[in-house]
Amino acid sequence: MFAVAQTIGNVLCCKCGILMQPNTANMCARCLGSEEDITEGLQKHVIIHHCAECDTYLQPPNTWIKAQLESKELLTFCVKRLKNLNKVRLVHAEFIWTEPHSKRIKVKLTVQKEVLSATVLEQAFTVEYVVQDQMCESCMRVQANPDQWIAVVQLRQRVSHRRTFFYLEQLILKHDAAKHAIRIKQMDQGIDFFFNNRSHGVKFVDFVGNVAPIKRRNDKQLVSHDRKSNTYNYKYTFLVEICPICREDLICLPPKVAIGLGNFGPLVICHKVSNNIALLDPFALRQSFLNADQYWGLPFKALLSSRQLVEYIVLDIEAVSYEINVSGFNYILADAQVARVSDFGKNDTIFNIRTHLGHLLRPGDNALGYDLYGANNNDTELDKYKGLVIPDVILIKKSYEEKRQRKRGKPRSWKLKSLDMEVDDTGRGRGGNDEKMNSEYEQFLRDLEENPDLRFNLSLYRNKEYEPSKMASVTDGGDLPSIPLDELLADLDLSDEEEDENDDCMRE
Repeated sequence: MFAVAQTIGNVLCCKCGILMQPNTANMCARCLGSEEDITEGLQKHVIIHHCAECDTYLQPPNTWIKAQLESKELLTFCVKRLKNLNKVRLVHAEFIWTEPHSKRIKVKLTVQKEVLSATVLEQAFTVEYVVQDQMCESCMRVQANPDQWIAVVQLRQRVSHRRTFFYLEQLILKHDAAKHAIRIKQMDQGIDFFFNNRSHGVKFVDFVGNVAPIKRRNDKQLVSHDRKSNTYNYKYTFLVEICPICREDLICLPPKVAIGLGNFGPLVICHKVSNNIALLDPFALRQSFLNADQYWGLPFKALLSSRQLVEYIVLDIEAVSYEINVSGFNYILADAQVARVSDFGKNDTIFNIRTHLGHLLRPGDNALGYDLYGANNNDTELDKYKGLVIPDVILIKKSYEEKRQRKRGKPRSWKLKSLDMEVDDTGRGRGGNDEKMNSEYEQFLRDLEENPDLRFNLSLYRNKEYEPSKMASVTDGGDLPSIPLDELLADLDLSDEEEDENDDCMRE
């Protein structure tokens, strides 16, 4: 059936006379906007309070919200501060750029409202927020007395190095786990984190428990008591002890633990430490895991630690098995002839060993391993195994020390951030062990370059001061481990003043 297409006729605006589609007011949008102001009664100027110490904004009556400039959280906060906004329909909201130091925030809002009869009018207007400085209660207490903390988390690890805390520091920075800490203090065998709220301390302890096998203990001390209102004020202390087993440690498992893991080991290598301890049998290429409860139920110590590694040179190597994948890592069992580098020119001692690094080592390469031939072991767990054949050498990893000598003094293409920590000068703090601390930190940086799995959960930043040399590949060695540029994050572009303030927080 034939149907005639309907068309809507145009009329003239009753005020300006332009051609327009008809509506109930018979006025164009410009003339209708001049007659009706739908933003009347809405706030155009609002005062908000900002704490510059912790970068939070006051949500009346007493809630402080953390938000960055021009963020989604700040835009939501600004819109909610407007009164009578329910009389119109909010269509769009966006920031208008202002100088960061102007103490002004401008937001452009687009609203709609029905005027006259069945005519919807849309109008945009700008709201100016005046930022006034006001310290929150927690920052006021800190400024009045910096030692006025409510909860302290004491991280401790009973080992002779700080490599675990270097790694834990980067995890804390990436996940911003210490954002509520009012003070961080570096101690002899750990770090202390101070909080002004018990819940913040509990949350931080839970975070550490998710990234490391820990044992926790908490205590509280009565500070004051109001008998009339029956209120108590306590100071809470959380002692968190990290297991003393670290990556690359050589372990002799207790018989009960070895049997519980299916006759695993007993001489094993700690391959990885997260919330579980990953153990690798270098002779059978088997892997097993221990969680925190299993370890602390029957704790044990390392037979030899990474500080006791000895450098060897590979004289000959021959594979005895095919490539085997163990939890994403490839290994090849091989028979090798090695000699201590320190023995060159002194004796002709050669060790015939079996190693799991057949996929990495070639004749002439250097490797780091544990010298069980010359080590004086007083481990009680090792004495429980009768008839156990102890190898002369257990290799742990390939060594690149000779090639690194060529790059000594040259900056890296990447850098790490660090926590703003105080140093405990009362005990054996950092003050008297700067050389040892720098050596351990350098070894931690080398581990990051050699082990992609270790740096997988960390944030590494590009070093703007690094200038690659055209002859670097020729003079520095092509197979030296390095971090690809696509794994690095671009650091935020800061102003000159902010860069000067943050220079001390960046470590290469």
